[in-house]
Amino acid sequence: MTALTTGAILTVTLTLVSCAKASASDSNLTVPPGAVYINPLMYDVVGADYTEWRNLSTVGFNPTNTTPPFIQVFDPSFLNITGPSATIRSIVSNPGFAFAHEAPIYVPDLNAVFFSSNDGGPLGYNGWYNNSVVSMLNMTEVDMALASTTGDVNIQIQTLNLPDTVQMVNGGTGPYKGDLLFVTSGRALLPPSIVRVNPSPPYNATVLLDNFLGRQFNSLNDVKNLPGTDIMFFTDPTYGWLDSFRPEPMLPSQVYRFDPSTGQVRVVADQFVLPNGIAFTSDGKSAFVTDTGSFEGNFGTNQTLPATIYKFDVDPQTQAFTNRRVFAYSDSGIPDGIQLDATGNVFSGCGEGIHVWNAEGTLIGKFYLNSTAAEMIFTKSGLVILDAETIYLANIQAQGLDLATL
Repeated sequence: MTALTTGAILTVTLTLVSCAKASASDSNLTVPPGAVYINPLMYDVVGADYTEWRNLSTVGFNPTNTTPPFIQVFDPSFLNITGPSATIRSIVSNPGFAFAHEAPIYVPDLNAVFFSSNDGGPLGYNGWYNNSVVSMLNMTEVDMALASTTGDVNIQIQTLNLPDTVQMVNGGTGPYKGDLLFVTSGRALLPPSIVRVNPSPPYNATVLLDNFLGRQFNSLNDVKNLPGTDIMFFTDPTYGWLDSFRPEPMLPSQVYRFDPSTGQVRVVADQFVLPNGIAFTSDGKSAFVTDTGSFEGNFGTNQTLPATIYKFDVDPQTQAFTNRRVFAYSDSGIPDGIQLDATGNVFSGCGEGIHVWNAEGTLIGKFYLNSTAAEMIFTKSGLVILDAETIYLANIQAQGLDLATL
């Protein structure tokens, strides 16, 4: 398999090196720079040699031993997402601090991405007594810097000084009526909440919801609006307690619906271990929820628990989530944040980087980093990937649902 250098400006024809025989169409497949093609048929039977390329405790699925970051193509249809010249480049780096882990929101009018540090993780430097950090990345500065080099860049980010009512930001969406819409995990006895934040100084905030009929939520994780409405759907796992910055849970791990026009909040789905990311199809008829139950925070990993994306129908009358079924299971790590592109492909942050499934749930490609990238967001410049200590940009041709209408 040909290993390609990230940032190179060329297109290469794939060379397959394997005892398995590829089809003629596979051997002539042209992939973008920074990418390799992996024919799944070659790895259906590997015998005792599997430990050479597959050990989930140390490395993900990288049978070609290509140096990350790079793009793995499992199905030719993935090339419709990457385009002919896709690469992955580092655009911000801060080793030792998980500054870029959660809640990405792209604001087109500012051409900026907002995001949060890891809340409760070992490199988040926060917990019972310390809050997480929300920052902003100017994508215009990124574009200008990348235009002058074929390598990586390190853009200065701006930290937001948010009000004390915003504690442990973990999920986000928007723009929502011109503002950022965050969900927080809460901290200590400070409640988890849904909060609107002005994307411009002084970053004033308005708390929209911080309880379920008098009971504090556990630790809110992610939020999305039902397309075409202001109605919010959000997940509430117990990671605050598992990561020791929230009290013992008082509610099941559930998915909720909140209508800010009426103040009504109710449960729309349950029976999760740890519900995490949430997303809708463009028509609002289907919903996706990731269950990261196999990662139990400070308690470690249990690979017999879910690392699964579930798909639901959204009831047109009640908007309850119905007809639950497995959409996909992550072969490495856990599917965390989730986004859809304009043609219905599903992107999720997993143990190796960003995994991409088509609308039928078939894994068609990965943005392979060999580290846990929890979140990603589409921008005018491409796909911004939050990899905790590093932010990457994949200059792909696929567009997110919101950007497709701009």
